[in-house]
Amino acid sequence: MLAIKTPQTWFHQSGIRHDAGKYIAPLTRHILIITSVKAWAQVNPGLEESLRASGIRWQTEIMTGYCTEDNVARYVQRAKKLGVQFIIGVGGGRVLDTAKAVADTLEGGESITIPTLAATCAAWSPLAVFYTDEGAQISSQALRTLPRLVLVDSEVIARSDVRYLKAGIVDALAKWYEFRPYLQKNPDNLGLQLKVQNARLAVDIYEKYGQQAIHDNKAQVVSNALINVIDANIAVAGMANSVRGEIPMPGVAHAIHNRLTHEPALRQWLHGERVGFSLLVQSILENDISQPDPVLLALLRQYDMPLTLAPLKEIRLAVIQAVARSIPFPRDALEYLPFTLEPTRIEQALRLTEQYVSTRAYARDLAGQSHP
Repeated sequence: MLAIKTPQTWFHQSGIRHDAGKYIAPLTRHILIITSVKAWAQVNPGLEESLRASGIRWQTEIMTGYCTEDNVARYVQRAKKLGVQFIIGVGGGRVLDTAKAVADTLEGGESITIPTLAATCAAWSPLAVFYTDEGAQISSQALRTLPRLVLVDSEVIARSDVRYLKAGIVDALAKWYEFRPYLQKNPDNLGLQLKVQNARLAVDIYEKYGQQAIHDNKAQVVSNALINVIDANIAVAGMANSVRGEIPMPGVAHAIHNRLTHEPALRQWLHGERVGFSLLVQSILENDISQPDPVLLALLRQYDMPLTLAPLKEIRLAVIQAVARSIPFPRDALEYLPFTLEPTRIEQALRLTEQYVSTRAYARDLAGQSHP
């Protein structure tokens, strides 16, 4: 069966926070907002003024930590007490996933996402990713209901640290490198073709606009290049994730990433940075424990991704052995891959990553800094 689940409406406009109330008011006049201190400051006073002008009542919940079962349960109870069905997430991936999960749990619940970063496709994605309180990923929950609205303000995102945009680019690039291998054994699968075509579109956008978008983000300028890259990071990558077919197609790099979240020393890395390192590992596996794809390696370097496990320092080799034996990859998906994931091969690939980083970059990683 082929299934495609997407948000109902996507709006991307510089300064849209000043008009958000006009889009929300036809749906509801009473909302619960889940956000973070930093994200709430980034969208205000514009968002509050717009809500007030449209006659919308709201309660703001400042979230800390991760998208956890406890956080979701607490906000579900809060929404029920307030008699609210619309949950608005304002912030990055943790906040947006929490808001989507709360709405998905409520009877008749609906969500609206307002991303303040373009670091993941969480504003669009049909999933909510759950973590422990400490930040170790434990599950991905498929959502029954996706956002009614996604409101993207490029003016807000342009003011964010460029590190987030780079991480979002690599997280979206991962869809191409993760889905494409499945075509070797399944060239006629329509769902897979749709996923790969969407993923390829993101790659094409980065080839044309990536470098300029990074430059403009650093300068906090809303440009055509930045707008295109924001759309690719969130919407195009989200569309690739929204297609579900009859065969399982989990991403190998994301499976490696999920295991790496259990290492406290690597939690300073952003989601896309862990995915970037994991893509290097996947590429070595795909090329029979030899050279990684040179184009991919160049992209990882271009976007300042961490290329070693240097932050683990003296426990690095022990962690490599443990990680290699505990990658959470579904067994029923293995037969559709053109390469194998035996623990010994994963361990070899993890060890080989260290030869692809410069001395300067290695010293930077060792110091616990994954970007300049």
